[in-house]
Amino acid sequence: MSEEQTETGTGWPKPADPARPAGPGGEPDPRPDAPDPDELSPLVPRTEPAEDETGAEPAEGAAAVSSGDGAAASAAAGRSRVSTASVMIAALLALLGFTLVVQLRTTSTDPTAGVTRQEDLVRILSDLDARENRLRQDIAGLEESQRQLRSGEQGRQAALDEATRRADELGILAGTLPATGPGLAVRFESGAKPISATRVLDAVQELRGAGGEAMQISGGDRASVRIIASTYFLDGENGSLVVDGRRLTGPFTITVIGDPATMRTALNIPGGVVASVQGDGGNVIVEDREAAEVSALHAPIKLEHARPVS
Repeated sequence: MSEEQTETGTGWPKPADPARPAGPGGEPDPRPDAPDPDELSPLVPRTEPAEDETGAEPAEGAAAVSSGDGAAASAAAGRSRVSTASVMIAALLALLGFTLVVQLRTTSTDPTAGVTRQEDLVRILSDLDARENRLRQDIAGLEESQRQLRSGEQGRQAALDEATRRADELGILAGTLPATGPGLAVRFESGAKPISATRVLDAVQELRGAGGEAMQISGGDRASVRIIASTYFLDGENGSLVVDGRRLTGPFTITVIGDPATMRTALNIPGGVVASVQGDGGNVIVEDREAAEVSALHAPIKLEHARPVS
């Protein structure tokens, strides 16, 4: 390699007598001599766009096209995500709307859904008020009897009157005396299933709990049996009932003395006697009576073991 080639370090011959342009101060430009591209063209090929690793020449504007494709792909992916989210939101809104419609239809088709509970509470409150009034009257009567028994001369007559009243009450409760007063007549009519002894017993218990004081049951043949604390009910043949050993045929009617409104409420509570009989295909007809008569009598019970405490 020649000396000129060594100095330039480029491997190219140093041009002879180059005219260096002067620097700003009139001094020669300190930058090394750059070869003229026109002089180098016979020896060095012009710089062309480099080929990629695959040997394909990148076309002019390829970077712009690639950038455009990436932007388009990003926009398409964004639209896809937006479309998916929109579909999910629309599905959730449709489900919410369907749920609201079903709830509104269910509420509208059951007009007693919001009333039944309030009516039940009113019935229970009325029943409790009636029982409270009866208890207060009993307390007042007992206190008056106590005052009369302690009042000297009137004590003996008051004691006799009190004993007579108590004997009458016990006779009505024991079924040995007839009774009359306001009450109900409850008629049981069978449907596909006969009226069972269980349903009649449930009715008797509901009436007792609502303040029924005297009851009797009658059959289709007008035979009647007085209902007292020891009365029992059995299912008989062909839809009949056996009450205290006596057979009664349907339809059956219970006559009860007590507060009509309270006893009617007790029979018509949801899931009560009327609903149970109607669920079996039968029917219960409840009629108010201003003067219900309980005339059937029960034979006095002879006690064998119980004795009063002295």
